[in-house]
Amino acid sequence: MVKTSYIFDYPKIPVNYSLKKEKDYLVFTFDTVYKDPVCKENETQIVHMFVPEGKIKGDIVFLHGIGPNNIPYLEWYGRYFSKIGYRTSVVIFPYHLERAPKGLQDGDPFYSSEPDECVVLFHNAVKDVRRTIDLLESFDDYSEDNLYLMGVSFGGIIGTMALALDKRIKKGILMITGGNWRWINFYSPFTQKVRDAYATQKNAYGCDSEEYCIKFRENAFDFVKDNINSIDDIFQKTPIPCYHYDPISYAKFVNQPVLFIKGTFDKIIPHRATNELIKLLPNKKVKYILAGHKSSYLWKSVVGRWVISFIEQDKLKEAEKKLQKTM
Repeated sequence: MVKTSYIFDYPKIPVNYSLKKEKDYLVFTFDTVYKDPVCKENETQIVHMFVPEGKIKGDIVFLHGIGPNNIPYLEWYGRYFSKIGYRTSVVIFPYHLERAPKGLQDGDPFYSSEPDECVVLFHNAVKDVRRTIDLLESFDDYSEDNLYLMGVSFGGIIGTMALALDKRIKKGILMITGGNWRWINFYSPFTQKVRDAYATQKNAYGCDSEEYCIKFRENAFDFVKDNINSIDDIFQKTPIPCYHYDPISYAKFVNQPVLFIKGTFDKIIPHRATNELIKLLPNKKVKYILAGHKSSYLWKSVVGRWVISFIEQDKLKEAEKKLQKTM
């Protein structure tokens, strides 16, 4: 794990959880390791855990997308992976489901136009991921060699950061996601409210348009590639705090094997955002689906098989070597 004292650090304390059964999964709730700046409801962390009936092959931490309605259908993956033997923990992100007060649209605070606010909110989400791993470590059947992460859309953004910061995760799967806030904030149809905030009131750094953003981020990809050589550099060498929660800042430090799944027709995550993140990941394998952002769900069975194959490929190679030695 990273040794520096930055916003992503948190006290390593026991996870004192409550547990209940809900449909075909377990619901773990426990206190967050931070005080939330938006609402009290978010100071309780929630994990939906899909547990195999038989022997557990490993653990997958699953990170969903932002906004209402996507969690139930993405939990198909939890059911699929658990049937194959992988305990799957769906981390319910801040400001989603019971973690949001009435009247707040799921995930809405993440659309803030203020970098200083986003630094806190995004890193709190990363802490939730890492605390979920702390929870798994407390189980007798947890295997430190078989911990994986899958992040979809916004979950891939947080997942990239988590992979860079927490080496307990052995492999990552990142799907229909990307980096570089210039492309996402000014070209995604989902971030219109961010653009409206820029245009009507600016932010604390004076940003009111893409033209202003370019002053700090015209060549963000090259700046990160050429100047960011450590996690410390993200916080010490970047010209503006939006780099502190940008996946492209962290991608170079994701040395674990990564399966990246790109939607060929994805317009929610602009192609430049996806391509820049892919280029900066040092140890990735890329697969393509003929789908857009939302229609990627139609590929769930194919993606599910890809994920299991990616996770188990090293085990298959080891088994083949053992078999060859006996022949």
